[in-house]
This record gives sequence, C-alpha cells and structure tokens, in this order.
Amino acid sequence: MKPIFPLHRLVLSLLTCFATLANSGHAAEPGTEGNGDHLIGPKYTIDPDLTNRGKPKGKSFEFHMPLADSRIFRGDDKTLDPAKKVRTKRRIVVYVPAAYVDGTEAPILVMHDGPNRLDLVRHAVDNLTVSKDPKRRLPAFITIAVENGGDDSKGSQRGLEYDTMSDRLARFIAEEVLPAVLANKEIRAAYPKLAFTSDPWGRAVMGCSSGGAAALTMGWFRPDLFRRIITYSGTFVDQQDDDAPEEKDYPFGAWEYHSGMKLIEQSAKKPLRIFTHVSEHDNGADRTESSHHNWVMANERTAAALKKKGYDYRFVFSRGSGHCDRKVFEATLADTLVWMWRGYRAE
Repeated sequence: MKPIFPLHRLVLSLLTCFATLANSGHAAEPGTEGNGDHLIGPKYTIDPDLTNRGKPKGKSFEFHMPLADSRIFRGDDKTLDPAKKVRTKRRIVVYVPAAYVDGTEAPILVMHDGPNRLDLVRHAVDNLTVSKDPKRRLPAFITIAVENGGDDSKGSQRGLEYDTMSDRLARFIAEEVLPAVLANKEIRAAYPKLAFTSDPWGRAVMGCSSGGAAALTMGWFRPDLFRRIITYSGTFVDQQDDDAPEEKDYPFGAWEYHSGMKLIEQSAKKPLRIFTHVSEHDNGADRTESSHHNWVMANERTAAALKKKGYDYRFVFSRGSGHCDRKVFEATLADTLVWMWRGYRAE
C-alpha cells in the first residue's frame, strides 16, 4: 500500500507556508528565463567563468568545529552504526569575495560536503560579481563550506545529517555554524563589521548526492531560513536511517518527495527557488522503482513534481556523465549560480 500523506503534516506545511509568506524578504520578480527542463552533453567544456580570469581575489579562512561542542549533531546519536567512523571535528572553509563591503549584510551560500567544488564557486564569484553584463552578475555572497560529520549512507553521521527528513540540519547551520563564522577571530580581524542577511531569499544552499537532498530538505522544512536550493545528483532515495524517528512520517526518506505520498504535490507551495540535476549514468540508473534507489528516476520525478506544483525550478539532465561528475559542474555551475540568484536584491 502506498503511504498516505499524514494530515497533521499537511496542516503544519500550510501553517509554515503562511508564516513564511508573511516574511517574503527582498525577492524581486526573477522571471522565467532558464526555468524548466534542460538536456546537456555528452561533450563538455569548462565554462571560462569557472577559471581564473585575473579578477580581484577574495579572502579564504578555515577553522574547525568539534562535534562534541554541538547541541544538535554531537556524533553520539543512537541511530549511528558503531562500525562507521564519526569525525571528532568538522572543517569550515569561508570565502569572502573581493566585492564584499565590510559592514553590509551579505547574502550567503552554504555548501555541503565542503570544501568540495569550492574552487569552482570561488572563480564564479571572482568573475561574476564584477561582470559588466547585468544578466550575468552575481551578488557578493559569502560562501561557507561545511564538512560533513563522517562516513556515508545509513547509520553514518553524514547520512544522519543529510538524509534525515527534518529541520535538524537547517537549525544546525543557522544556530551553530553561522554564529561560529561571525565569531571567528581571524575573520573578525579582517572584517570587523561582517554581517549576514536575515532575508531567507539571501540564503542559498548547495550540495551533491546526499548533500543535494539535504539542500532541498533544509529549504523544505525551514523556508524561513533558506530559500535558494542547488542540488546535483540529488539523493532523493530511501537513505534515511531505518530506525530514525522520522520513519514514522516519511518511511522512504527523501524518496517521499516524489513517491506515492506525493509530498511536493500534496503540500502547500513553499517560497523556494530550486535547481536540480541528474546524470544519465547516475547511481542506480538500472534499478527498479521498488528498490527506492534509482537516482535518475528519483530526480526526474522530483523535477516533474516541482513543475506540476508551479515552482520556479531548473532541471538539468546530463548525458554521458556519472554521479556528481566534476565535468558537469565545470560546464554548468556558473549558469546555475546566475539562475539561482536571479531576482535577489539586497536590503
């Protein structure tokens, strides 16, 4: 029997939507340019805007956050598999672009599995915050790359953080990571008046694989905190811990976004702008629907649900490519960031 969408979850979704719409932020009308489904490949070249073009460089900072100091992800959850390694501390890498003016409330991009792909984001920011083409100009957002808690899949700390259908990761980033960045002495010495915008339209999240599923989940459960979502090879499959409390409401984890539950279609439309991607040869491409582990099927159905619900979405299917394939990032990330930030204006 297909799972039925819980009535109390529908009511909660409606209340959340109404509350967030009341705080609509400073989003201008982005238009529909670039929306919809896109097919690319199988030949790929790197976008010049993702290379060093000699533009002014920003500043990078790095520090660590011990898991034992966290109130939200301490690394000792009962659902964890003792055989899977948990980090004692996680690395945080911060990139402040040269275009940022100290004292202004900066938009931010949070990257999961940091600092993976941060080199490409840095080049995009360096080149496109000073672009002479207004249609290809990026705001001077600060990138915060957050390392996962360790290992992978069910029973792992990374899986707990990324594959759980709850607002826990969104709260961890908002309540612990962002304050830690603002309080860092080295960063404060360089930018004494550093500030982040509280406008949820000025807060983006990006990830690949389970990190991509986590990006959508952060926005889904807390659109009052994060509204711009980027997912590559998103793990919209059944990766949630089998003994997680969330299994009661979401028995197939992120698969429920597009499953018989029709989470996206049956929920009130949320104030989100969403980019999704999947590769032709992505994980589980030849697996059946009943496996709940076919990434291609999961992402195609998620995109279809977003379209049916009327979201501002962009879905890219890349031929001749695999899971979280770097050549896809190199070909598309600049365009993805430009599309994602379209319509943003600072306070």
